[in-house]
Amino acid sequence: ILLPTVSDEPRTDFAGLTDYFDAFLQKKPQGVIVEGQITRGDNWCMDAGIYDFTMGVDGSVVRARYSFVYVYEGGEWKIQHHHSSVMPEGVDVLVTKDITENQVRNLFYLWNDALATEDPETVAGRYSKQGVLLPTVSDVPRTDKEGLVDYFTGFCKKQPQGKILESNVIIGTNWCQDAGIYEFTMGADGSKVKARYSFIYVHEDGAWKISHHHSSMMPEGTLPQAITKEEVRAQFGRWNDALATLDSRNVADRYSKNAVLLPTVSDTPRTDDALIKDYFDAFLLKKPQGEIVESNVIVGTNWAQDAGIYDFTMGSDGSKVRARYSFIYVFEDGEWKISHHHSSVMPEGILGQPIAKDEVRSLFNLWNDALATGDSKKVAARYSKEAVLLPTVSDTPRTNEALITDYFDAFLLKKPQGTIESGEIIIGTNWAQDAGIYEFTMGADGSKVKARYSFIYVH
Repeated sequence: ILLPTVSDEPRTDFAGLTDYFDAFLQKKPQGVIVEGQITRGDNWCMDAGIYDFTMGVDGSVVRARYSFVYVYEGGEWKIQHHHSSVMPEGVDVLVTKDITENQVRNLFYLWNDALATEDPETVAGRYSKQGVLLPTVSDVPRTDKEGLVDYFTGFCKKQPQGKILESNVIIGTNWCQDAGIYEFTMGADGSKVKARYSFIYVHEDGAWKISHHHSSMMPEGTLPQAITKEEVRAQFGRWNDALATLDSRNVADRYSKNAVLLPTVSDTPRTDDALIKDYFDAFLLKKPQGEIVESNVIVGTNWAQDAGIYDFTMGSDGSKVRARYSFIYVFEDGEWKISHHHSSVMPEGILGQPIAKDEVRSLFNLWNDALATGDSKKVAARYSKEAVLLPTVSDTPRTNEALITDYFDAFLLKKPQGTIESGEIIIGTNWAQDAGIYEFTMGADGSKVKARYSFIYVH
């Protein structure tokens, strides 16, 4: 996200960024940092301060405040967030408003006290007339009071209360910045969320107000949410109870924001809320109720997986269907949601092909060896006729050979080679699953990427 010095329009995609710099570069700008303060985290860092720009076209000089948030992406450091704003010397300039570092930090608690009222209007009143909020749990920049009230109407329902864990303060003339890490406890359910923050305050109408507020999830995600294997299995009961309501909205609400559903009786991957709801509009006409026959649970940090076999009884006609299932749950917005749900008909029509756990694990090596050839067709050949690939670095499900090949055309340019760090294997009749964590080293630049994985193999 770019919030530029000389435009009121947030630039939130590549086209918007390009459009802004098409105009700005005509001034032939060159900048120097006058003062800056750096904060570093795991795979992110922030540089905030003041810079001067000299415009080559006319020799004019512009001084502005800046904040850059950098993240490590694709083997290099990239700008995730850039906010640049004109120096506020024009406000109350004749009367400089002194403030100490402790007083700057205490401004957070004025905002936190406003949250405690659970009144979105009171919270929005802590922001300046032209305040900007880039919130933790929304992709929409809030750039006016109406947008601020709308955001806090939802957020205040969670009864949030925050505390600062790390703070770095910068003080200027009638402005100041506090940037670091804070943690929220949600009174509604007791969940906790840790996030990075930056507040820029300006002195406006006799009071310190929030001019800019950026809050973003820690790269590690939320604080670990403990869950037992029994509690993971109980998530199926919550989904099954939603089925019993016969309301597709209730069922779709059990899925996370970026969930994927690969259903038993449809060839269409359901990759958004509308498509998931559409599937259940039809499925619920059968009045289905399920029970788990076999279950194998894996618990990770803020994710869990339950895979096995379930039976469905269709209340509309009494028929029964047995299927294999895998649910991957993630902790999102204070509760466990379904991130990935794959359900497939049992393959009893084929004679059982025995396979040992070490043989299942070696199937990864066959795939990794195909990566080493640099030939996308050889990699794609490792996938079954009706395979689905949900890749690490693409939001597009790959559901046929052409799409899978297309993905690896690009991925193989990085010369990836992988190793499994930890994994758990489940073996069924003519199918097996290997799920865990793997790490890739990219031969093109030496960078490393760690990711969760799940492979389901069929004979």
